[in-house]
Amino acid sequence: MNITKEVIAAEKRIRPHIRETILDYSPYYSALTGANVYFKLENLQHTGSFKVRGAMNKVLSLTQNERDRGVVTASTGNHGAATAFSLGKFNGRGIVFVPQDASPAKVRAIEMFGAEVRYFGDDGAVTEAHARRYARDNRLIYISPYNDPQVIGGQGTIAVELAKQLDQIDMVFVALGGGGLISGIAGYLKSIQPEVKIIGCSPTHSQVMIESVKAGQILDLSSLPTLSDATAGGVEPDSITFELCRALVDDYETVSETEIKENLRQYLRVHHILIEGSAAVAVAGFVKQNERLTGKNVVVILCGANISLETLKEIL
Repeated sequence: MNITKEVIAAEKRIRPHIRETILDYSPYYSALTGANVYFKLENLQHTGSFKVRGAMNKVLSLTQNERDRGVVTASTGNHGAATAFSLGKFNGRGIVFVPQDASPAKVRAIEMFGAEVRYFGDDGAVTEAHARRYARDNRLIYISPYNDPQVIGGQGTIAVELAKQLDQIDMVFVALGGGGLISGIAGYLKSIQPEVKIIGCSPTHSQVMIESVKAGQILDLSSLPTLSDATAGGVEPDSITFELCRALVDDYETVSETEIKENLRQYLRVHHILIEGSAAVAVAGFVKQNERLTGKNVVVILCGANISLETLKEIL
């Protein structure tokens, strides 16, 4: 896969339909770490998540006939809402399969944007496999949350913006689930700034990609409940993101549920901007590596803001 080519094509295709999100300098976190720290506010993107970039790119690559027939996807929430939002722009139809324990708030968002929601399985990987089979059996297009070149290309448009917003980037911290976001960002940034270091951050309760990279093969591992529901679940056995992560990600960090809560609270306290658990994973991973950051230009991707009021109350 030529990530740079896919990202450039995606940039041209989706730019009229997405927001160029703010790169926000943080005096507090810069003082804390001795680095120049910037947060990329994808929590302010349409649908409250970066996912609209990849979903929009894939939807725009389809013919109107394919969109009219309907597409199928699987999601823990954010990708489903992004796909529904993207289809709604062009009067397309969609079915979103979600795990049984999907966040009710995220399910409501999917339905609000006009897609049909169906429940299947108790793990993201199981849900994905079922959704892919359903699409194949019904001759519909399946849109993977991460295992698709055009989805990865869409997510990589974040890196196009970063390159315009900051001349020199030394390190980027990214929440890691299936690997679509980190692959797109790393592939494009490393093509123009080869020395940049990309750090993948996952909750200890769901670190399938990290453990798979360690093992040298995609593992079938279960996940425990986590505040970072957007990164939870398994990885498809043939996912192209596995080799991309092996080649492009420089280091990995895992964070506990306590660390996710603490860093979500602290970010809210300092910046007064809402983030969800998966965004707090990247913040927590960044804070854990603070001794390595002195004097560097550091970017933390805040990948989403879709947290329910009930969960937020529990955390606060």
